[in-house]
Amino acid sequence: MNLSESALIFPGQGSQSQAMLEDYFNNEEIFSNTFDEAREVLDVDFKSLIFSDNKEELSKTEITQPLMLIANIALWRTLKLDPSSFGAMAGHSLGEFAALVAGEVIQFPDALNIVSLRAKLMQDAVPQGKGGIAAIIGLNLNVIESICSDITNFKHELVSPANINSPVQIVISGTHKGVKLAIERCKKEGAKRALPLAMSVPAHCKLMTQAATEFASRLENIEFQKPAVKIFQNYDASYTTNIEIIMTNLVHQLVSPVKWVKIVENINSLNINIFIECGPGKVLSGLVKRIVNNVEIISLDDYSSFTENFKNKK
Repeated sequence: MNLSESALIFPGQGSQSQAMLEDYFNNEEIFSNTFDEAREVLDVDFKSLIFSDNKEELSKTEITQPLMLIANIALWRTLKLDPSSFGAMAGHSLGEFAALVAGEVIQFPDALNIVSLRAKLMQDAVPQGKGGIAAIIGLNLNVIESICSDITNFKHELVSPANINSPVQIVISGTHKGVKLAIERCKKEGAKRALPLAMSVPAHCKLMTQAATEFASRLENIEFQKPAVKIFQNYDASYTTNIEIIMTNLVHQLVSPVKWVKIVENINSLNINIFIECGPGKVLSGLVKRIVNNVEIISLDDYSSFTENFKNKK
């Protein structure tokens, strides 16, 4: 595999599951040790949570965000590769922090602390039941933007695109009523599906403004380095070596949509034709298939895929 023609992509919240990545825990010491390191930093036994029967606890924002960061970085460390050997990296929403750790921009302990803070700020930003989030399938972005704009401007209920995941799969977020009205309008406009999601935080919209302000002030305490690889960020779907811009983009990400379609297209335009999903689940693998053609997609959720493509080739 030519790593210079490969991109490493890290999933975010929603890709977690009970007993995920079990074969890595059983076979890769460095993987398991990463969870032990995280427990020392955050004083939470995420490993035990994965193998518990408490699915509700696993889905809490304040647990899921650091959990996904830990799992992504545990997989990254298991690869034992130089970040500069890759053509690009990117992460979906929370996954962007894993890309920044893998790309040597921030240290893992710092990322754990700032991600845990991020989750708490997001959870506290909107009272329980006041926000909403929904997946819209089968409508293009322009139609959804128009619907959201009408509801925000004329119904005075905030709603906007939050995750532009594929040309026909877009997540919206905002107030509970705004999202409900948008779901009804999207169905009338011909959406194949428009359904609320079981997530408590209306991320990537202006309801996160206060959280973004406080997050920005706390981000100043984290040491950033220039990236060792091109890291495409969610806010502008581009990459930079400017540390101030990287930090600013992380703040903007809280109140702005995740431009995943544009990120994948921009990475692919660099003659990168292999996308490696470095985290649990296969959500991003499915999205990449819907965005670009004629690319190879590798998911490290499957331990046999890891051994075939990486471990047995060292």
